[in-house]
Amino acid sequence: MRHHTMALDHPVQNSEVYLLGSCHAPHVPPPSPPSPATPCEELSSGLDGLMPITLPESDISCPTFRQRLSNAVHVLGTEATALSCLTRLYETDPVARSGFNSAVSAITRFKGDKGKLVICGVGKSGHIAKKLVATMNSLKIHATYLHPTEALHGDLGKVGKYDTILLITFSGKTPELLSLLPHFDTSLPLIVLTSHTHPSTCEIAKHRPDTILLPAPIHKSETDSFGFNAPTTSTTMALALGDALAVVISNELHINVQAVFSQNHPGGAIGQAIPKKLSDLVIPLTDIWDVGNSGGVVTGAHVLMSAYKSKTHWVRAGMDVVIPPRRIKRLGTGDMDEPAMCIPGLMVPCQEWIEIPGQKELAQAKEFVKARRREGDSGFSDDGILVAMVEGERVGVMEVGELMG
Repeated sequence: MRHHTMALDHPVQNSEVYLLGSCHAPHVPPPSPPSPATPCEELSSGLDGLMPITLPESDISCPTFRQRLSNAVHVLGTEATALSCLTRLYETDPVARSGFNSAVSAITRFKGDKGKLVICGVGKSGHIAKKLVATMNSLKIHATYLHPTEALHGDLGKVGKYDTILLITFSGKTPELLSLLPHFDTSLPLIVLTSHTHPSTCEIAKHRPDTILLPAPIHKSETDSFGFNAPTTSTTMALALGDALAVVISNELHINVQAVFSQNHPGGAIGQAIPKKLSDLVIPLTDIWDVGNSGGVVTGAHVLMSAYKSKTHWVRAGMDVVIPPRRIKRLGTGDMDEPAMCIPGLMVPCQEWIEIPGQKELAQAKEFVKARRREGDSGFSDDGILVAMVEGERVGVMEVGELMG
């Protein structure tokens, strides 16, 4: 293949013949943009299976093509770097770590039984707030969006005495939020998600010294990164930190987050992929931490530590006795040195498990439980243990309370 170069104002003659309607190069699928280099090297493993793509020479040599992809990779790399810096901040910085812990404690202080998270923001931060509200609600974390201007014209009535306030403001001094601040009851916890890494530099925190700070800084200003200061990297940081908050809170409030999400998101492609049968949702016995082989006496402390280490938060003693999360959570300090078998109501032998066909649809399983409850069967309380049966075999267990949501 011959390569031709030309000045824009000098046409070039050659002997090649072009057929009208023909392609200059064989058709290939458009390439995927390359992944930006980030400190998270493990991400590259997911790309190992991609086949190398040879770009058409006409595209490679096109200045517009190169410029577009170069700009795109620059944006992706910049935001990936900012996320890496944010991750490092929450790994090492005492202010950030303490703020995140305090924020989770404030939002979960009523264990989801009462109160809600009220999220405020203006402009792009308002859109981030609305997205976070949607995520929280899908995970059964009660949340609502409050527009600062509308709040001053009646919507303050949304705020209840058990609520928590979350303000999203990169600058930390958004005028609309500062105007709204005096109208919040000072007894309500106030969280600010902002670029500031210390309360002393955040204007809102200066007005409310008890403010819980959630730092979401960026390593380089958007003007320096892209030549203009439109919210881009900063909104990505707020979105990511909001997601971290939602995931941590949902794991604290719900024993089985997937079960909760399944109930709240039945529609769309996500809804189609969500487990529909009991066997899809139960915890396989083989995935549960076994304390039966530990030797010696198993105490309440052993059970608690095993549940902490277990991804399922369940514990078992062999294949015929389980200790479910709800009962483990009720362990008191006086139970720590007691043998587990002597702690009333802690261990559940298989004789007390409720067998139910694993292929039963979740909706049918719920109706079955409701019917037994109406009959006054005490075994179907939230603490009851369901065991899914497939071809006479136990495939897994779950608490009745988790099935009923």
